[in-house]
Amino acid sequence: MSFQHGKSTVILVSGNNLSAFTNTSSFTRGADEHDVTTYGKDDHVVAGGLGAGSFTMGGTYDNAASGSPRAVLEPLIGAVVALVRRPEGTGSGKPQQAFNGLLKSYVETSPVADMVTWSAEFTKSDAVTRTTQ
Repeated sequence: MSFQHGKSTVILVSGNNLSAFTNTSSFTRGADEHDVTTYGKDDHVVAGGLGAGSFTMGGTYDNAASGSPRAVLEPLIGAVVALVRRPEGTGSGKPQQAFNGLLKSYVETSPVADMVTWSAEFTKSDAVTRTTQ
């Protein structure tokens, strides 16, 4: 078994590499659940449905004029965009997940005694393509 450190993760949003601004990300995969219980049963019977998923990312705010999360993400709110996630970094033979996601929100948080942070939330749209780089 070989463990992988999270520091190598690479995230591309609409072709923009936001990895240098990101310190957390989470990709959740799931499916709809349908209750198909019929009369006479004492317990629920369920069937799987359509795939679903979400992707979140965040980090420390950077006020760079271009290429920062604010500059890249704010114009994309409400749009379905291309996302690429490389959990082991960029390199030949390493895994990559590519999918489309609806950018639902971009949030900036300003705590009084800490750095300004940002976060973004996406809903997966359509299938995920898994490849090696």
